[in-house]
Amino acid sequence: MTVIAASAVLNGMKRVPGGDFAMGSENFYPEEAPVRRVAVEEFWIDERPVTVGQFRRFVKQTGYVTVAERPLDPKLYPDADPALLVPGSLVFRPARSPVNLSDFRNWWSYVPGATWQRPEGPGSDTYTRGCHPVTQVAYEDAEAYAAWAGKALPSEAEWEYAARGGLDGKVFAWGDELAPDGEMLANSWQGEFPWQNLMLDGYAGTSPVGAFPPNGYGLCDMTGNVWEWTRDLFTASQRQEPCCGPTADERLPRRIIKGGSHLCAANYCLRFRPAARQGEAVDTSTGHIGFRCVVRDA
Repeated sequence: MTVIAASAVLNGMKRVPGGDFAMGSENFYPEEAPVRRVAVEEFWIDERPVTVGQFRRFVKQTGYVTVAERPLDPKLYPDADPALLVPGSLVFRPARSPVNLSDFRNWWSYVPGATWQRPEGPGSDTYTRGCHPVTQVAYEDAEAYAAWAGKALPSEAEWEYAARGGLDGKVFAWGDELAPDGEMLANSWQGEFPWQNLMLDGYAGTSPVGAFPPNGYGLCDMTGNVWEWTRDLFTASQRQEPCCGPTADERLPRRIIKGGSHLCAANYCLRFRPAARQGEAVDTSTGHIGFRCVVRDA
């Protein structure tokens, strides 16, 4: 596998100074508590989420095939209809009217042929979305890209520390107010999820990376737009409240994703915040999960 030259690794990255911070929150969802002081050493992190264009370059150079593009092993899904065990991924479809929010199947469906190149399934494409964050990538896919780029995936603590941008203890990456002076500062869902998106931020799906102001460390899209994989495991002992995404399969290892996405709504899933976290099955790829990378000891 070709690896990016060391001299180019830090291009498009920002240095985050070491320090300690108040990690977590006790004011929103149970999986975020308790608040604790955590120390983080200096590291570098991608200024923006990995884009479709960057991931395409990786695939062209390596021939990598993502999890969503591979045949499914029936032994891993003993209760599934064999006819449905075809490569694909989870795609969001907005409901036409208010629905039962306890059943994610009212807005998520498994679509054969949905991949990072065709995130909504056959008939969709990413030709005009090269600067959008890549989606439909499972944890293994993110790890493979990071290794090729000479980087790694962040720990949860590194990710949250970077997302706060020096604003220790604040609700959002920009402060405590959701929309200062009426301005939306992250790509999220405005309106009644999952059927009414008022698009006050200008976007119905993903947005180009960097479309919103950076945080105090110069990092864009640390919250909103897409959830991001971290390297840390989400353990069975950790509580988790349902969110806008599908429930993780308890039989599979789960990794922590951070930051919320364009599907997070203030009335249902207020998770476009640094402290927000979810446990996601490692084989899951969706249209609202992406990633960014870090470099340590640069």
